Amino acid sequence: MKALLQPPLVDAAFLADPYPTYRALRDAGPLHWSEEFFGGAWLLTRHADVEAVLRDTRFSAQRTGGWINDVEVQRGEFAPFQRLFSRALLFLDAPEHTRVRGLMQAAFRPDALATLRPRIERIADTLLDAIDPGVPFDFMASVARVLPVRVISMLLLGTPQAAGAPLMHWSDDLAAFIGAPQPTRALAQRAQASLLAMTRYFTRQLDCPRADRVGTEPPALLDELRQARARGALKDDAELLSQCAMLLFAGHETTRNLLGNGLLALLTHPEQWQALQSDPERVPGAVRELLRYDSPVQYSGRRVTTTLTLHGRQLKRGDLVLPLIGAANRDPARHPHPDRLDILRPDPGALSFGSGTHACLGAALTRMEADIVLRRLLQRWPHLRLAQAPRQLRRCANPAYRGLTALPLHTR
Repeated sequence: MKALLQPPLVDAAFLADPYPTYRALRDAGPLHWSEEFFGGAWLLTRHADVEAVLRDTRFSAQRTGGWINDVEVQRGEFAPFQRLFSRALLFLDAPEHTRVRGLMQAAFRPDALATLRPRIERIADTLLDAIDPGVPFDFMASVARVLPVRVISMLLLGTPQAAGAPLMHWSDDLAAFIGAPQPTRALAQRAQASLLAMTRYFTRQLDCPRADRVGTEPPALLDELRQARARGALKDDAELLSQCAMLLFAGHETTRNLLGNGLLALLTHPEQWQALQSDPERVPGAVRELLRYDSPVQYSGRRVTTTLTLHGRQLKRGDLVLPLIGAANRDPARHPHPDRLDILRPDPGALSFGSGTHACLGAALTRMEADIVLRRLLQRWPHLRLAQAPRQLRRCANPAYRGLTALPLHTR
């Protein structure tokens, strides 16, 4: 018999700081059943279990049907959404996952990213140059929300000059749907409208190749995917367009929240900020620790493919399992003093980008963007500080994608 968690986990206090709740869950046991998520899900709390499930093929990433089925809908209302959403790399299992990932892997190799780095640095400099250092500014609006969209646009289209504001809005609607414990019909309708708008945007890009994409180094990923479609490596246009949409969504949500969460953590731990000031070469390790300390992605989802027993509980085929990444990253069995931010931690070992075959394709790109932004902030504004007390900052009402709505800062 399933032991039901009571009271509800997701409330204002949880959204503000989920880590005390995670600690209580870990202490109470490794596996819990909650009806608060998608009509019922198993919650995994410990690092070893979370990593194991993310790597275990008995737990499937093909789970979008459950989301749509849990929403009260008219027959066929979300068929276009399901047709595109279910084709994205994020929700594929092998062998389809292996095939599609292989077509995009080259764009994220170290040599390709090294070529992109100077262009990302120019984007960051342009955004920071536009900030008046004499007045407070909102880091989320000025940098964290804008930079990832321009970088993904550059990767996909060869140019950062994309339809920035609409792309951000479309991404927000998808995040609100995916991150809702109980998606409503209204959330699903907005997510479908935004996903279809995204695909129309990328269809126009495919139909009208831009001159400024010719000769880009590395080649624009959209053109690489177009060639894969032409030779049959991608099955149809829907499969191509769904990869573009998911790359934009995943790159935007993860990077902006890493930038916001990470900078807030550093500024509320001034000794860590000063340690970076004294040695900026510590920034790559700091980024890994910031990912562990306050992960942009708090949980993932898998469906059980066959009846099995885990920690004495029977999990049935089709059951939803949520590996709580945020809880795993603060598991004291894996990380000594897990609630302490320590940029010199020898092995942060964060699961923020997943693990195994489904580890985030763009993890290195996201870390690079954070590295670039932090180095420039340290150099430009060593006395950067919060313009608002941490307790007054508002968090996004999204338990899956942890982030800030705004981060007001003083440069001196």
